[in-house]
Amino acid sequence: MKTPLPQLLLCAACALLTGVASAEKADRNKPINIEADALRYDDLKQTSVFTGRVILTKGSIIIRGAQLVVREDPEGYQFGLVTAEPGKLAFFRQKREGVDEYMEGEGETIEYDGRADVVRLTKNAQLRRLRGASLADEVTGAVINYNNLTEVFTVDGSAAKSGSGSGGRVRAMLTPKAEAVPATPAASQPGPALRSTTTLGKERK
Repeated sequence: MKTPLPQLLLCAACALLTGVASAEKADRNKPINIEADALRYDDLKQTSVFTGRVILTKGSIIIRGAQLVVREDPEGYQFGLVTAEPGKLAFFRQKREGVDEYMEGEGETIEYDGRADVVRLTKNAQLRRLRGASLADEVTGAVINYNNLTEVFTVDGSAAKSGSGSGGRVRAMLTPKAEAVPATPAASQPGPALRSTTTLGKERK
């Protein structure tokens, strides 16, 4: 069911991953929609808990998971936590600004820290960039942190020893940008064929 929320809660929920990798600026002004099977709001703790096939959309942003917990601290910073169903991964996707590229991420949990403006993917974490529909870059590890302010991300594979599933190693696949192919020069036309003659300098009769 689609659940209307007070503006405070909507702002908190939309804070999730709104800035990943030069994110689409228009997303900031788009309305937010959250669908879930159930909602529990705690006014004292300023938290909202959405459960059951949760889908959040805001412009180009799409977030999916089994549960979404949104809270706001006394200073007004928003924090969100998306949890996947057992055996599955939570998912987010957002368009990049000015190019036909998208950022996608998955993990058993996806956290957003509004104070630091950092997205954290944990346990079987994956982050990838798509050019159009084609996969360009992909990294996997136990924990992936993306800082929206600096546009720098770090990947930690060591946490896999505690059961993250990535084998304790960071893996990356990076594709170079396609370069313009130089135009092929036009094939030169053959000149007239030469033939021998015994009448050089003589006029034909």
